[in-house]
Amino acid sequence: MALQADRQQSILRSIDWWTIIIYVALLSFGWFSVCGASYTYGDTDLFSLSARSGMQIVWIGTSLFLGLVLLLLDDRLYDTFAYILFGLLVLLLFATIFNPHSIKGSRSWLVLGPLRLQPAEFAKFATALALAKFMGTYGYDIHRAKDLMITLAIIFVPMLCIVLQRETGSALVYLAFFLMLYREGMTGSVLFTGVIMVAYFVIGIRFAEPTLFNTPTSIGYFVVMLLIQLCLSVMLGVYCNNWREAMHCLFTCLGVTLVFLLFTIFVIPFDLYWVQLTMCVLLVGYLLWRSVYKRMRNYLWIALFAGGSVIFFNSADYALNHVLEPHQRTRINVLLGLEEDLKGAGYNVHQSEIAIGSGGLEGKGFLNGTQTKLKYVPEQDTDFIFCTVGEEEGFVGAAGVLLLFLALILRLIHLAERQPKAFGRIYGYCVLSVFLFHVFINVGMVLGLTPVIGIPLPFFSYGGSSLWGFTLLLFIFLRIDAGRHRIRT
Repeated sequence: MALQADRQQSILRSIDWWTIIIYVALLSFGWFSVCGASYTYGDTDLFSLSARSGMQIVWIGTSLFLGLVLLLLDDRLYDTFAYILFGLLVLLLFATIFNPHSIKGSRSWLVLGPLRLQPAEFAKFATALALAKFMGTYGYDIHRAKDLMITLAIIFVPMLCIVLQRETGSALVYLAFFLMLYREGMTGSVLFTGVIMVAYFVIGIRFAEPTLFNTPTSIGYFVVMLLIQLCLSVMLGVYCNNWREAMHCLFTCLGVTLVFLLFTIFVIPFDLYWVQLTMCVLLVGYLLWRSVYKRMRNYLWIALFAGGSVIFFNSADYALNHVLEPHQRTRINVLLGLEEDLKGAGYNVHQSEIAIGSGGLEGKGFLNGTQTKLKYVPEQDTDFIFCTVGEEEGFVGAAGVLLLFLALILRLIHLAERQPKAFGRIYGYCVLSVFLFHVFINVGMVLGLTPVIGIPLPFFSYGGSSLWGFTLLLFIFLRIDAGRHRIRT
């Protein structure tokens, strides 16, 4: 008994109380936001279990109890059972694909009487544990092809299961783990590739219709092909340390493009895209020849990047119009300004922007928001709950909430960096990556800056699954951090 008491006191002394204070503050502000979002004029009891504000107290209470249980467990259990937990959650995700219960077109929910659970929210902590377990083993090297493939499989297997549940938004959250991979030594070229692919997609789709100088050439296609040639030339200089060759390739492409541009403007109009595509194909062939002649693998990687860029860009339009669901396609078109659907896909964002803007500097006060009280904003107590913060608390309150999240992220970075073992550091960066992704995308979609993909705001959005999932992520890390003293001694 004395040993157990000493152990509990040691845990209490080692716990990072600053993070718990931020957690409780976010829960508190989240409950007031749920009250404001779900309140209807005439309601008298905010604590009734028939009201969402009353049920949120239940979810908060159970989350606090869950956090306490996680802190009392031995931190070594999370390392020991990481693969088992991951396997069980993947099986549950796979089984949920065949779930007969469809909620808003998604089969990601398990309905157990009055209780509804979303396994995708719990799979995040299991995936983070599995990544930390595998990447923390002795001899792991992220630059080794086998290790990298297994790491990517741990991320993409649950992600694929969630996509098959028709829950694309929750699946995209798993891309946040790539931030952790970047911290653990993944080359920056992977991150660069992701950013440039987004640029290809946005520019190509957004400016596909306008033409260049009244010729048949699409401005979007023209700019993207120039961007591919520019990236290829820069990569030649950086990765092959041959800036002279890079400048020759770039100026050759620009010269040929300029000649044919003048030809299509003043002589015979034709689509300049085919000239640019031919130049890219010739450049890929040249790089492949250089990789064999010079016996340098970097030429091969640059050639694969260029070829992959062309294939990705040409398949982007097909994916948008034939692969994505109609509502997803509409949301992207609205975000890119190709459509203005204020009564359909753009309605949520338009109404949330009105609600936030009407809050002004100091807001309208608790339970005094008109946009939210009159239910103009759909999903205002779940995915769009941040608009309630903006309307009732104004710019000051919204900025305060964002500062709290910033404090949480910075605190998690501090805790992750002080871990004595790779397991704790990797898991910590997984946790902060998930939180950062959720906050950035959720607030961005409420403000109309990112696509509406339907993910909750941590500790604010109504519901038990997301609140329990975030609590699991956070408190497992706090318990691992509390055990670092035992490891050092």
